Order: sequence, then structure tokens, then C-alpha cells
Amino acid sequence: MAKAGGERIEMTARVMEALPSALFRVETLGEHGKVRQVTAHCAAQDALRVRPGDVVVVEFSPFDLSRGRIVRCVQG
Repeated sequence: MAKAGGERIEMTARVMEALPSALFRVETLGEHGKVRQVTAHCAAQDALRVRPGDVVVVEFSPFDLSRGRIVRCVQG
């Protein structure tokens, strides 16, 4: 799943919980149908309004898949 050269990985996830300091707990469907919870930071806080239940795209580094950045909301 990771790309060569340290490129970012994008996955679709659902926001489960809003945490302090513009952090969110998201749930993503990983390989083999396993659900994983990660902490994500909202990249554009002033332009992006995220609430629990929203479907978002999270960008991960191939080195640490437990933390990511919310890059955009998915139209649902």
C-alpha cells in the first residue's frame, strides 16, 4: 500500500470523536476488512468544518500509519 519515495497514503475514514486541540479520532477500513482507529489533525482548520459522523480523506505518512492529517471531506 505504501508508495516508494516516502509519498503520502490517502484513505477514506469516518470521524468518530472530536478531541481537544483540533484533533479527531477517525475509523478507517484497512486491509482485509479490519477497522483501525487513528488520531488525525485537521490540515485547514479555518476552511474545513469536521464533525463526528463525517466521511473524510486522511493522508498518512508511510512511516507512521497511526497518525494522519485530514485533507478533505467526502460528499456523502
